Amino acid sequence: MRIGLIPESAFEQLGLWSGEVPTPVLESFNGLMMVRSLMAVCRLGLLEALADGPLSSEEVARRAGTSPMPTRRLLDVVASLRYLSREGEAYALTPAARRWLLAGSPESVRDYLLWRYYEWDWVARLEDHVRTGSSMVGRPELNEEGWRTYQRAMLGLARLGSNEIAARTSVPRGAAAMLDIGGAHGFLSVAFCRRHPGLKAVVLELPEAVQASAPLLAEEGMGDRVVHRAGDALVDDLGEACWDVVVTSSVVHHFTAQECGDLTRRVARALKPGGVFAVIDFSRPDVPGGKGQTTALMDLYFGMTSVSGAWTADQIATWQREAGLVPRKPLRLRRGAGSVIQAAVRPG
Repeated sequence: MRIGLIPESAFEQLGLWSGEVPTPVLESFNGLMMVRSLMAVCRLGLLEALADGPLSSEEVARRAGTSPMPTRRLLDVVASLRYLSREGEAYALTPAARRWLLAGSPESVRDYLLWRYYEWDWVARLEDHVRTGSSMVGRPELNEEGWRTYQRAMLGLARLGSNEIAARTSVPRGAAAMLDIGGAHGFLSVAFCRRHPGLKAVVLELPEAVQASAPLLAEEGMGDRVVHRAGDALVDDLGEACWDVVVTSSVVHHFTAQECGDLTRRVARALKPGGVFAVIDFSRPDVPGGKGQTTALMDLYFGMTSVSGAWTADQIATWQREAGLVPRKPLRLRRGAGSVIQAAVRPG
């Protein structure tokens, strides 16, 4: 998947073919304004104002409490991105906007776009990362509201892929105990437990993340089948031969190679014979330079905002193998660009 210049006329197509179009100017300016416009239209509530039907830009501005002329200009940008349609003076939500951007939609990623306001400031420090090689882990800087925004954003993403992960991860017959490392809002555990009625899950997460995500887990109504446990997966005792399934999603890119290897060894001890350890994460390609646009951007982002960055599926499988587990073939997720399930089984 990539984002790039798409000509809107034969004349523009000819310009691209000729090589005379200064593409860096358009790609940088258009990308800058597109991202911020999507962020703003969500934060300002302009799409929510259109939830009940088409309105003029003046009426949208009145309902949202914004200035009429800038509102019209912003709506025109969003219409150019095909999240709005326009007939005469009236703007209307497209099916894509209703599905992805309205707060009430089951598949809404609106909170993820609001999380962009925090990432906006982090990305501004990219040059420091490239100069020094140091990672700028932003999450410790978050205040209470920042943690809540982060958890809502991650929940929105989890709703898109958790059912697929639960369906494609082999769970031992009769599995009763699951450990979800770094599962925060717990939705991945919820998906597993809904698919396997006899399963109960413990979500091991940092105390500040538990505080921010506990209300989100409570909304799922899982009672004692999915519960939080505040702690640190890098140092906490995970037990011995007590879990049928251990999962960790979007976590290992925060850890160093040594930490990942150590965690995998402790997970291996904690698994029952026949138990499964599934690592779900963005996977860096095995071949240097073998990246699409999204893959390259995510690898740079994780390297900048985490302790280490993305790992290859082979590296994850190597840690599993060295811990005495038997890795399975990685499974690529249909909805997660570059993400895989790298599962392994404890023999016996």
